[in-house]
Amino acid sequence: MAKKKIDLNAQAELILEIAEKYGVEQNFFFLTTFKTYQVQLKILNELERAINQDGTLVEKEYVKGRKNIYTHPAINEYNKTADASNRTVQTLIKIITTLRTKKDENIEEDPLLKVLRGEDIW
Repeated sequence: MAKKKIDLNAQAELILEIAEKYGVEQNFFFLTTFKTYQVQLKILNELERAINQDGTLVEKEYVKGRKNIYTHPAINEYNKTADASNRTVQTLIKIITTLRTKKDENIEEDPLLKVLRGEDIW
């Protein structure tokens, strides 16, 4: 059975839709964190392309012509970037859940959260 390929751009659009639904899409912290996430996705795509093109093992030739086989250096960088992007997503989720608009609740909202969302409190 073929594995379904995940469209990362579609995932990014979905995150933006959720942020808009909760009223945080214009928040500075959301925007900067989301931009970081998009850069991480681009890096992951490029590293994956390099691994797929070169294979998981690469040869390194030394001065006297001896060759040694190593795992592709992009694998380590891919794993680091994937870990960082997972932490970035966790931060995005925290931002969205913390700053979301409480339109449906009858709870007085913290003015700081309103300001962080870009709303006028006066």
